[in-house]
Amino acid sequence: MLPPSAVSGADCVPAKHLHASLNKIKHPINVVRWTPEGRRLLTASSSGEFTLWNGMGFNFETIMQAHDSAIRAASYSHSDDWLLSADQDGIVKYWQPNFNNVKVIQAHNDPIRDLAFAPTDSKFVTASDDSTLKIFDFAGGVEESTLTGHGWDVKSVDWHPTKGLLVSGSKDHLVKLWDPRTGRCLTTLHGHKNTISKTVFEKTRGQVLASCARDQTARIFELRMMRDICLLRGHEKEISTLAWHPIHVNLLTTGGADGSLFHYLLDEPNPPPGTPYTLAPWFSPDPATAPAQVIHPAHCVRYAHDFAIWSLDWHPIGHILASGSNDRVTRFWTRARPGDVDCFRDRYHLGEAAAEAQGTWDRRGGRRHQREQEELEVEDEAEGLVDQKMPPRQQLPGLPGLPVPPSAFADGAGFGGLQSLIPGMGAVPPPPPPPNSGGGALLSLPGLGGANPPDFTKLAAMMGSLPPPPPLTGSSGQAFPPPPPLPAGFSLPPGFQFPDFLQQKQGGGNIPPPPPPVVGGIPGLGVAGGDGDNSGHNNNNTEGTQGAGGVRKRAPLPSQQESLKEAQRGGNFKSAR
Repeated sequence: MLPPSAVSGADCVPAKHLHASLNKIKHPINVVRWTPEGRRLLTASSSGEFTLWNGMGFNFETIMQAHDSAIRAASYSHSDDWLLSADQDGIVKYWQPNFNNVKVIQAHNDPIRDLAFAPTDSKFVTASDDSTLKIFDFAGGVEESTLTGHGWDVKSVDWHPTKGLLVSGSKDHLVKLWDPRTGRCLTTLHGHKNTISKTVFEKTRGQVLASCARDQTARIFELRMMRDICLLRGHEKEISTLAWHPIHVNLLTTGGADGSLFHYLLDEPNPPPGTPYTLAPWFSPDPATAPAQVIHPAHCVRYAHDFAIWSLDWHPIGHILASGSNDRVTRFWTRARPGDVDCFRDRYHLGEAAAEAQGTWDRRGGRRHQREQEELEVEDEAEGLVDQKMPPRQQLPGLPGLPVPPSAFADGAGFGGLQSLIPGMGAVPPPPPPPNSGGGALLSLPGLGGANPPDFTKLAAMMGSLPPPPPLTGSSGQAFPPPPPLPAGFSLPPGFQFPDFLQQKQGGGNIPPPPPPVVGGIPGLGVAGGDGDNSGHNNNNTEGTQGAGGVRKRAPLPSQQESLKEAQRGGNFKSAR
């Protein structure tokens, strides 16, 4: 197939549905914009999120929270170096191509509905529900002028691609042209009878502009004649947005509030049977007073979306059209291949019921396919964000931060088979085994075997027959010295008795001293008053944080490469899909 630049506009009509992309958590899509190089599609939702979709596979790439409220407008600069976005709270944000946010300004106190760059990118204009247009200096983010003249909310604005000329559309049914230098309204166009939803200059030649409104019509205005020359009919509901083809000036696409997608060829009126053919104004004897030529759509996709289409944008090459809708789905459309007629009988052209009757749509299979697509998008989103999540790590019970060594599970006994020493504890021997009764078998507990209830009488007798504990001795084998005598004049309460192991006996019963400090310390816990590094990941490190006794150290976080290797050991990301 030839590129769009090598064929006519009639051969570039995007009649075939390519792909439907939707987020894991679905929100209405307010803005769709292709990146300047055309490799990705940027969508902005009512949740304030930016989502990037691959421009060739249409799969999910990344998502980010760009605004705190619904994003209403976004525009790339002509130099392709900057992106501006505006939201429901009247905030404008500056973004670099890598989506690094470098500036935030409060442009309006009411929602911003549209914005546009000047041809030199040195200024930009915003349209707001406060019925004003504001021109800002881009470098400083400072307001330079305010354009007043509309009597109601301003819904759309555009800057001429080469001239100092602005066009705006408002809820007061008016389309106005402005001089951005003086802020003066040059003219007012009264073609529509309801709220203006979109006004866009044609970018290739810059001689006409298109506007659409809630009166179910779109109009083409000639700038040299300052009047409408084409009236676009066919929509049964109000028109919510429109977009010019980037190469062919005669191809215009409109999106309706009912989810329909209409494509118009301005040099082909396409009147339906029984409708009279009308002439363009410049072919009439008096072009100034001749009525506008009525243009009917060259192609209709009446069931493109389930709800209103909020945004349309053409790929820079002109072979793919992206649409964002209130049904929370982003769809991709392209021209049909030569000889492909099945795409004209799908559910997007005929509806689900008619397509099912013709056998080109299986309702059950379509729903299953939609579920599979949703699951695939969820998987893509999870894979795209895998580097932002840390893999779970197994830990010893009771000691947070210590990983489980492989020997703990060597015999399949879980933590019961753990025989290795705890890191940082030095050569501390394991705890002694429980006391044996006689030869070697552990003490048996009567009444606890099988389904018999415990015999508390036998348990009490057994506890009373246990031998006393041996006396505590120091490292040299000598008994600890006896406790100091009580102070003079100190008397114990009447009837008070020391416990048996504190009574002074002939064999030298002793009060046990506090346990000696552990060599090396517990990992992550500093020694009070010490100067060493007790982080635990390097037992030989005696330097580091000075005076950090009792301060817990954080181990270094694993890198993205380590996270990827950990995921590959778990069976993920081993082969490309």
